[in-house]
Amino acid sequence: MLYYLLTALYVIVCLLLLLVILLQQGKGGDMASAFGGGSSQTAFGARTGATLLTKLTTGFAVAFMLGALVLAVMGQRGPGSVLSSSAPPPAPAKPAQQSAPAPASPAPAAPAPAAPATPPATPPK
Repeated sequence: MLYYLLTALYVIVCLLLLLVILLQQGKGGDMASAFGGGSSQTAFGARTGATLLTKLTTGFAVAFMLGALVLAVMGQRGPGSVLSSSAPPPAPAKPAQQSAPAPASPAPAAPAPAAPATPPATPPK
């Protein structure tokens, strides 16, 4: 519940930071000043006093960075992923030890060709 509340607060800070940045007036960065002409100001512009918008920008930027860190740490302490919280699948069942099958009786041998009862007659000479 706290995580969702902080996330909603973080989104609001992001939107306010965006709004404050867009409301600020530019530094007058036209093409002439981009190449060093037409201005005797320093590299980053003339130093002016901090206005309310710059103070708000700094505050929202710090809140943005700290909020990102807090939400990242809180997100890591969660249950992890769906896969890491589930039980591992059961190991595949080993095949049961089968008893050795009884040796089959040998198949009857094919009958041998019948031998002639009498030897062949030899022709007379």
